[in-house]
Amino acid sequence: MEKDEQQVAENQINIELNEEVAEGIYANLAMIAHSNSEFVIDFIRMMPGVPKAKVKSRIILTPEHAKRLLHALQDNIQRYEQTFGPIKRTEEAPKFPMNFGGTMGEA
Repeated sequence: MEKDEQQVAENQINIELNEEVAEGIYANLAMIAHSNSEFVIDFIRMMPGVPKAKVKSRIILTPEHAKRLLHALQDNIQRYEQTFGPIKRTEEAPKFPMNFGGTMGEA
């Protein structure tokens, strides 16, 4: 094995993704807080007509990793827009209760 190939092999990380995590969790709101040593991102799911929203996942990052995440998101959004066109953004805040289209029903 050449020196470059050996260095690449030593730097690889084996990442495991189980089925439950692979399914993902839907969130349509994120709240961010920080201290001098960490950033806390709460991913929340808001549903129409429901006054209570639940935090579905909380991620805690160091400031350095938060900045790396920011740059990774910027890079991915730029590549997405090059492929699919600009992402439309409204300056208007979401209205509650949110209406996801269609009629409201009762069960």
